Amino acid sequence: MSTPFIIGVAGGSGSGKTTVTRKVVETIGSDKAAVIIQDNYYRDQSHLTMEQRLHTNYDHPHAFDWPLLIEHIDALKNGVPIEMPIYDFANHTRAPQTETVVSAPVIVIEGIFALYDSALRDLMSLKIFVDTDGDVRFIRRLQRDIAERGRTMASVIEQYLGTVRPMHNQFVEPTKRFADVILPHGVNDPAVDLITARVGNLLK
Repeated sequence: MSTPFIIGVAGGSGSGKTTVTRKVVETIGSDKAAVIIQDNYYRDQSHLTMEQRLHTNYDHPHAFDWPLLIEHIDALKNGVPIEMPIYDFANHTRAPQTETVVSAPVIVIEGIFALYDSALRDLMSLKIFVDTDGDVRFIRRLQRDIAERGRTMASVIEQYLGTVRPMHNQFVEPTKRFADVILPHGVNDPAVDLITARVGNLLK
């Protein structure tokens, strides 16, 4: 393929985006795929106090560094390696280290707002929205944030009711209309098989 096949995988927090991404990568081979995690593109907040960082609405589109994300996707599309930032969720800012990502025949962009920005959508060859019931998404987010991000149950619930749910309804859910493929009830094998088969055929 002369130009990478770029896939956007969107959906609410805990919808199963990572599972879809993993299945795509497993099917085509990790050597043929580059994965960009949108969560790593939260804005740098090292200039703010910890108290100020704690009050950031991480579920609003303004929390992301869109110019850098689009610049990096454009670079990968043109075969140029990037230094993807790594976000430190314990300190609520970017980590000092980065991760080198080289271009590949398939580029997957995974994130709740993967389909939000029109400039980013214009770079995509396939747009996917993982549609999962809210109660399932909340339980998954609760388990993840406690196990992986050192959060308390009370703080996760407070954030979910205060920002996650209303921001999902206002900003994430509407991006479903931009999707080429909607996966109802979350990840389902027949739909994912169709997607991976299409990408696999393109690679051949």
